[in-house]
Amino acid sequence: MTDKKIIVQFMALTFSIAYLVSGALIVLGQFGYSVHNWVHSFQQFVMNIPFAIYILSPAIASYIVLKKNNKIADFKEWLKTVFYVKNNLSLYLFVAAALALYFLIHIAVSGSTEMALPFFTFFLSLPGNLIIGGLEEAGWMYILQPALAKKYGFVLSSVFVGAIWILWHIPLFFIPGTNHGEGLINFWMFAVQLMAFRFLYGAIYKISGKGGVFLCVLFHTMFNAASPIFGTMTMTWEGTIAANTVIVLFSIVTVVMYDQKNRRLV
Repeated sequence: MTDKKIIVQFMALTFSIAYLVSGALIVLGQFGYSVHNWVHSFQQFVMNIPFAIYILSPAIASYIVLKKNNKIADFKEWLKTVFYVKNNLSLYLFVAAALALYFLIHIAVSGSTEMALPFFTFFLSLPGNLIIGGLEEAGWMYILQPALAKKYGFVLSSVFVGAIWILWHIPLFFIPGTNHGEGLINFWMFAVQLMAFRFLYGAIYKISGKGGVFLCVLFHTMFNAASPIFGTMTMTWEGTIAANTVIVLFSIVTVVMYDQKNRRLV
């Protein structure tokens, strides 16, 4: 089974799950259904299960496709890759530094220091954001982007997956209750962020070895947990362009330096 066939199977299954479930949620929204960003009751938890399936579609497709093609033996092996935590401390610091860099630039450009939520909510929301967000990378970074990087290189694979990621996110702007809302301004700002972050995920994976998938899952989880806190600072075009431009440059420089270091060691 070639990488190309696995990519096609992964894409087909991911979008089939995502668009079928999100389409149903959009239709149900016309009858009062709404997802919940903060789950405070068992009823809200149950109501959010279909939304979680949509968000987890890359992870679900990743496991099914890899198992079907004998790339993994079982679910336990898949989990060991997704949650490989025995990484060098410097890699965890890199992830934390990238997160801080993004929000610090937004704060500097917007001039605002007002947090929308208390900072302790960051820690409280990490488990939920692992499911609703972080585990996307168990698909994008387990199968899709690394496979495309082998053929097209770091930059083009980041652009290709960025475009795919934008398409996958479109239903979020029509499902009642999400924090994305409607409107072209929010969508295009979000699209710029998505494209830039594919460069960052590619860089994280490139320098991380065996722990690449988990460190991408970790960054995604932490970013989603931090975004509501700093939401008032990140909804400007000036901050969006500045922060995401720096993230792209930061990612490219990281990959270039990593490649140069490895060539010297050969």
